[in-house]
Amino acid sequence: MGISLDGLASGLDTTELLAKLMSVEAAPRTLLVQSKAKANTVVTDLQTLNSRLAALLEQANAAAKPQAIAKTVATSSSASVTVTTGAEATPGGIDLTVARVASAHVMVSAAMPSWPGVPPVLTIVRPDGSRTQIVASGDSTEDVARAVNAAELGIRATRVQAGADAGGAALSRLQFASTETGADASFRVFLGTEADVDAGTAAELTDQPGAALLRQGADAEVVLFAGTPAEQRLTNASNTFTGLLPGVDVTVSAVTASPVSIDVAADPKASTAAASAFLDRIEDLLAFIDQKSATSKTTDASGNAVTALGSFTSDANIRTLRQAIASAVQSPVDGASIAPLGISISKTGQLEFDADRFAAALADDPARVRDAFATVATRIGEVADRYSDRYDGLLTRQIQGRQATIADLDRQIESWTSRLAQREATLKRTYAALEVALSSMNSQSSFLASQLANLPTWTPKTEK
Repeated sequence: MGISLDGLASGLDTTELLAKLMSVEAAPRTLLVQSKAKANTVVTDLQTLNSRLAALLEQANAAAKPQAIAKTVATSSSASVTVTTGAEATPGGIDLTVARVASAHVMVSAAMPSWPGVPPVLTIVRPDGSRTQIVASGDSTEDVARAVNAAELGIRATRVQAGADAGGAALSRLQFASTETGADASFRVFLGTEADVDAGTAAELTDQPGAALLRQGADAEVVLFAGTPAEQRLTNASNTFTGLLPGVDVTVSAVTASPVSIDVAADPKASTAAASAFLDRIEDLLAFIDQKSATSKTTDASGNAVTALGSFTSDANIRTLRQAIASAVQSPVDGASIAPLGISISKTGQLEFDADRFAAALADDPARVRDAFATVATRIGEVADRYSDRYDGLLTRQIQGRQATIADLDRQIESWTSRLAQREATLKRTYAALEVALSSMNSQSSFLASQLANLPTWTPKTEK
C-alpha cells in the first residue's frame, strides 16, 4: 500500500486532481471499452441464434422425410407377441402363429470331484464344423470354467455344487450355456483334443453318465398364412423378427395354438404431436429474434428516460432472416395455402398452429398433409442452411465480422491503456517537480524573511 503525500508545498490534493485529469484523458478508452462490451453482447446473441438455427436445420431435415409425421400405432391380439413400429411403418396387418421361440443351448456335466485329464483338454464343436481346443490350467471345475470363459466363444461356463461322494469328497458340475439364442449358437463339448475328435476317440460330454443336454439351441419360428397354399415359415436366431412388415418389428415370447392378429394403424394424435414439436422450434426461434430486436425504456439516476436497444434492433440481416422463415412457413404449397392445415403466420408475425384443424386435415387427406408439411420443412431447412452454414452462412459471416471488430477494439484499448499509463506518469512527474519548486521557493522566502527580521533598526534623533 503506497503512501500519498498530497500538496506538501502547494496545498493541492494532487491525488484527486490527477484522478480527475486522467478521467478526462481516459474518455476515449472508456468509450472503446463500452463499445467492446456491447459488441460482445451482440456476438453472444448472434452465436446463440446461429446454434438454434443449426439445430433447426437438423430438425427440418428429419421433418422433411416422407414419414416424418406418418406416425402409427401397433396392436397384438396376444400378450405373447409384442409389436414396435418405426418411421417406415405404414398401416396394415397380418396374422401369424408362433411355432417355436428361440432358445439358448444349455448342457451340464456329470457330478465329479475333478475334471479328467492332466491338464484337462476340451474341444468345442460348432454346427458349421468349426472347432476350438481349450486347455485348462488345473483339473478343478473352477479352472475349466475359467478357461472356457476366457476363450470368449459366446459360451458361459458356470460351476454348480453337487454335494459329496461316498468318501466325502466334494462334487461339482459344470454348466455350459450359449450367451445367444438360435440354432447357430448351439455347440458340442468333447473331452479331448481336436485330434482326438478327428480320430473319434474323444468322449462327448453329454454321453457321460449323469450329464445332460438341458436345452437345445433353436431358432424362433413363426408361421404366416397358416393352412393356406401360401403358408410360409420364417425362422430367426432371436425372438425379434425385424422388419416383418415395413418398419414393424415383432417379438415373440411363447408358442401360440392359434393365429395372433397384428394390426398397424395410423396414429393421428402422435402425428399431430410430431408436427407441433417441429413448429414449436420455429416459434421459439422467432420469439428469440423478437426478444433481441425489442427496445426497452428505463430511467437514469437523474430520472431522464433512456431507451435501450436490443442486440438485433436495426439489424437488416436478422430482419431478413425472420422474414425468410415466416415466408417459408406461410408460402403456398403447390399453389394452395397451408392455412387449412392449421398452420399460419398471424398479423403480428407469430406462428400459429391449430392442432385440431391439422388432425382433421390429416384424417381427410393424409398424403396431401404429409407432402405439404415436408415441403414447409424443406424450405425451413434451406433458410437455416443459408444462414447457419459453418463456412459461408450469412449469419456465420456476420459473426466473424463482429469478432474482427472486437479484435480491433482490443488493439485500440491496449494502445490507449499504454498511452494513458505514460500520460499519468508524466503528470505525476510534473506535479512532483512543481511541489519541489514550490518547496524551494518557500524555503527561500522563509530565509529572506528571517534575514530581514534580523537587520538592525534605525530610529532618527529628534531635536530638542
